[in-house]
Amino acid sequence: MTFWVVVSILALMLSPMVWLLPSRRTSGRMALRLEARRMGLAMQLTPQTWPHWLPEEPPHTCAQYHCARRRGHADSWSYWQVTPGVWLNQWREPCEDARVLEHLSRLPASVYKVEANPQMIALCWGEKGDAAALQDIARLLKALA
Repeated sequence: MTFWVVVSILALMLSPMVWLLPSRRTSGRMALRLEARRMGLAMQLTPQTWPHWLPEEPPHTCAQYHCARRRGHADSWSYWQVTPGVWLNQWREPCEDARVLEHLSRLPASVYKVEANPQMIALCWGEKGDAAALQDIARLLKALA
């Protein structure tokens, strides 16, 4: 009887420590973020305002992977992925730039938005995928930077 009381007390004392362990999903995201850092990409969690016309609204706070653009790029654009492989701008017009569309077509379905301005190129991703998806994202960011 004393043995079971001691085991119960130990289990009760150690149970809060289990809550501190990250879940598999969180561990996977941390591994992706570390791999992205090794590849030279920057990442931050940013609140996003999504267009009202998207069929499913992505999460309010999203992981944004970005890198600085080289000098000489003055173009600014934003494209949202409505369905896998279909990219529309803010006026719901499809992407017609062949160079950009070639890279956008390789992205996973969990990428919500890609935008560029003269300073940086950024990509909002749901972080669903593996290292291969991260390779495609890094390839896009480096090619269009």
